[in-house]
Amino acid sequence: MNNQSIPIITIDGPSSSGKGSISRKLASELNWNILDSGALYRIVAFSAKLNEIPIEKESLVKNLISKLKIRFKLLDTFEQKIFLNDCDITSEIRTEICGQNASRIAKYPTVRDQLVGLQRGFLKKPGLIADGRDMGNVVFPASKLKIYLTADQNERAKRRYNELKQKGINVRFAAVLDDLKQRDNQDKERNIAPLKVSPDSVLIDSTNLSINEVVSKILSLSKLRNIF
Repeated sequence: MNNQSIPIITIDGPSSSGKGSISRKLASELNWNILDSGALYRIVAFSAKLNEIPIEKESLVKNLISKLKIRFKLLDTFEQKIFLNDCDITSEIRTEICGQNASRIAKYPTVRDQLVGLQRGFLKKPGLIADGRDMGNVVFPASKLKIYLTADQNERAKRRYNELKQKGINVRFAAVLDDLKQRDNQDKERNIAPLKVSPDSVLIDSTNLSINEVVSKILSLSKLRNIF
């Protein structure tokens, strides 16, 4: 099968810009596969702990990746289930410690390189929606439609704050905003695959747009470019 003939839409952008919601809705509308690249680092971190591999052992963590069988499944509610070796680990990878370990392994160059190959393996018929921070720049540079989704920093912090509140997590808005600012700086300034807008990306500001409005824009762009 020639992967170059399989349509793909990459959606990159900073935290809480709406990438996940938009990607899930698009994948559902088109009945395409979905890649939540950010979840992969959590999955690797979870698997390392499961296999009693120390997070600080970069080579052992890297070697683990080729043994992982990962699957994303979308429900009718647009929620996403994540399976590792056919086991549902959706809740397990969302813990605080798993997130901290994921951040640590994301700094390993060999792990990131190994994950590029894994991510490209998700490109299968009928098409793929790839959500992340370096999908268009690094993983799928040949994509014919690259979206860079952004939003005002305060708006993104508000979305994250409301999300945490809905989960019953007691947080202060100021703390959420500070955390978001710090994460933005880390994403943009890191040495490996920093967050940036590629020259051929389409910039969409979702600050005052609903999920459906953003999805509609992307579908219109897809038709104009004969993506499907």
